[in-house]
Amino acid sequence: MWDPELGDVDAIIDRALREDLAAGDVTARATVPLELTARAELVAKAETVVCGLAVAERVFLRLDGHAHWEARHPDGTAVPRGTVIAVVDGNARALLAAERTALNLVQRMCGIASTVRAYVTAAAGRCRVTDTRKTMPGLRSLDRYAVRCGGGHNHRNDLGSGVLIKENHIRCAGGIAKAIVAARAHAPHGMRIECEVTTLVEVDQALSAGADVILLDNMDDGMVAQSVERIAGRALIEVSGNVDLERVGRVAGLGIDLVSVGALTHSVRAADVSLLFEYRT
Repeated sequence: MWDPELGDVDAIIDRALREDLAAGDVTARATVPLELTARAELVAKAETVVCGLAVAERVFLRLDGHAHWEARHPDGTAVPRGTVIAVVDGNARALLAAERTALNLVQRMCGIASTVRAYVTAAAGRCRVTDTRKTMPGLRSLDRYAVRCGGGHNHRNDLGSGVLIKENHIRCAGGIAKAIVAARAHAPHGMRIECEVTTLVEVDQALSAGADVILLDNMDDGMVAQSVERIAGRALIEVSGNVDLERVGRVAGLGIDLVSVGALTHSVRAADVSLLFEYRT
């Protein structure tokens, strides 16, 4: 099912296709008959969480409006190595021209979904795993969709969708209390006020000023545990910074509400997915 939160995916696809096809496909023109049709399979070359098949379909249809697409597994499904996740039939030249763009998007989305699934599994339901705004420029809607497919949650989408007071805001405002009071006075009435802290003293300051969410930034496990004890349910607790896959399970067991991980999207390893044409004589 198409998710409207994928955003203006057609604009993303059009930019990518222009980048790849500004001068056409010289190889396909030289080697592939104009009217030849072909069938190709998208194959997971390693274990992965499927994500982005509707995006890939849209890429192929962009170049061949009569192509036939069959998704074999829904987004969010974990599949083993060698699984055919989708099949496409259409004009051979069009399929070849669309191949790289479709794979680039699907591989990134599957990679994100797979990484998120690993974090969510390690957290074992003890806290939410969320993304950050450290997404690939221009691909945020797809990155966020992939996070959801992996079982994670989305943090704020942009600077207008949530108040998050960070260290540079605090410096500009003249302190934690001043920043929180100013944010409370200007933010929409239904918007939570979140404040980043790095020390136990700052935890106390954020609590006293009435923060709704306190972000424990780059704290070790001991400081996180002490902060949880001090906050004692008076605010939601987010942990961020230096939370890798090995650590997330420990942090999740300390009584926090959510952990945000930039690595889910900013440096994710693409999944290994190939487009394999059927052999023709």
